[in-house]
Amino acid sequence: MAGKFTSSTQAIPDVGNIPRHVAIIMDGNGRWAKQRFMPRVAGHKRGVETVRSMVKACIARGVEYLTLFAFSSENWRRPAEEVSFLMNLFINALQGEIGKLHANGVRLKVVGDLAAFEPRLVALIREGEARTANNSRLTLTIAANYGGRWDILQAMNQLALAHPEKAGCYGEADLAPHLMMAYAPEPDLFIRTGGEQRISNFLLWQLAYSELHFTATLWPDFDDVALDAAITSYRRRERRFGRTSEQLGEPASAVPSASTPAPPVADDDA
Repeated sequence: MAGKFTSSTQAIPDVGNIPRHVAIIMDGNGRWAKQRFMPRVAGHKRGVETVRSMVKACIARGVEYLTLFAFSSENWRRPAEEVSFLMNLFINALQGEIGKLHANGVRLKVVGDLAAFEPRLVALIREGEARTANNSRLTLTIAANYGGRWDILQAMNQLALAHPEKAGCYGEADLAPHLMMAYAPEPDLFIRTGGEQRISNFLLWQLAYSELHFTATLWPDFDDVALDAAITSYRRRERRFGRTSEQLGEPASAVPSASTPAPPVADDDA
């Protein structure tokens, strides 16, 4: 599966009205709970319900890949009791949802440094991935104990071990199969809920040419209408991948790629 997708910096990927891959930072659970005078953990619990509804919404709209940032490598800095709750919530969600995902043709993938998780959680993750491995309706990826810099570093270390003889001459095609998301195309649309406007160490390599959509809607309130607003925003974007607006009507074969050097072209923006 690795290496079958086009890198946006090496060639021009296919673009459609519906994003093939949507990646989301699910932010605002704690604030949602605070607004209702509830403990933060209540917001996380409600956020799981939104995950369930977003899986259904993406399937209905023809999205093929949905990637959710559930727990970053920096989230260990949160209060110990909240981290413990999140781990238990993850376990309960896996136990309760895997059967439903499988019945609906959803393939589950979990990316991140799982070495920090307790064996029981890791076992549930591996069982869920194995059970749903042959499903193709939607690939749901949960990024847990994940960081974009960590991803690039672990890929680089794997590559260096696999091909020490090429040190100093590595290219994108060498590194790509070792990235955690090598099985998926790069995200077309990135969404962050909760009002913050940053990518917070999420998919740093893969978001190079993704369209970014920030919304003040808190994750527990993010619904089909909010998703449709994000997709509508995406459809209005002019996805040039380094080209000029005038070039968009030309066949991709007529546009020089990274492997076909061409004279510099003046461009107002990327």
